[in-house]
Amino acid sequence: MAALSLTFQPITLQPPAKRQGFIEAGGWGVKRGVKRRDASSLTSARVVFQRLDAYNHAHILNAREYRLMDFAAARRNMVASQIKTNRVSDPLVIDAMGAVPRERFLPTEQRQFAYVDEDLSIGQGRVIMEPMVLARLLQMADVQTGDNALVIGAGTGYSTAVLARMASSVVAVESDPALAARAGQTLSELNIDNAAVVTGDFQRGKPEQGPFDIIFINGAVDFIPEALRQQLADGGRLVCIVREGPIGRATLVTRSGSAFGQRQDFDAATSVLPGFTKQPGFVF
Repeated sequence: MAALSLTFQPITLQPPAKRQGFIEAGGWGVKRGVKRRDASSLTSARVVFQRLDAYNHAHILNAREYRLMDFAAARRNMVASQIKTNRVSDPLVIDAMGAVPRERFLPTEQRQFAYVDEDLSIGQGRVIMEPMVLARLLQMADVQTGDNALVIGAGTGYSTAVLARMASSVVAVESDPALAARAGQTLSELNIDNAAVVTGDFQRGKPEQGPFDIIFINGAVDFIPEALRQQLADGGRLVCIVREGPIGRATLVTRSGSAFGQRQDFDAATSVLPGFTKQPGFVF
């Protein structure tokens, strides 16, 4: 009887095509009857996937929190705990702040933080102003329903929307075309038809649309340009945060004929609007 001859061909295992995280960890997976490549690789792979699972789980939770969050209740709480408790009693301000959905002016991933009592970043060093600071500035301005208003620094449009609930018409100037487009789109989606956002120079304002009863500078400044003062109507009011060192002061400028008056009120650590920083002078 002839001897039986057996020939074994080597088998090459190929990594799965779509388990990139696992492959990078050094493992190829396990099948019945096939040995693991090495135990340490499998352990590393498990760590990678545990981290990926944790990351995905956190984002799923954030998405669920966003879907489940009651923004109307958060807005009512903002008015009750941040605005009314900080010397704001003007019914126009309270109604406007309670009506405008602040979350709509933020990226989706930030909307769950829309009603915290802080400035909120919208990128490139720009912010949506803290609710209390905005409310107190608007109260200082003594906005009337028939007023024609100018906003310097529209950002994503939140302060413009609030002022549009209070005044007859609002023009908002924004130097960043992308922010201007975004603000205009959100205002349109909210059916706010008495406000317009235009691209332009902050310090120039919009003299061809003036004079204005209200000028609101949406951020802190080191100085108030004369060109903006001159766009105030007789009896007009300009409000902003004028920075004095790291802390700013809420400032009201009023016009009576050709004369201007100015007074200051509360402190605020608001971010400086681009283009309104004084250049350091020479020191001898």
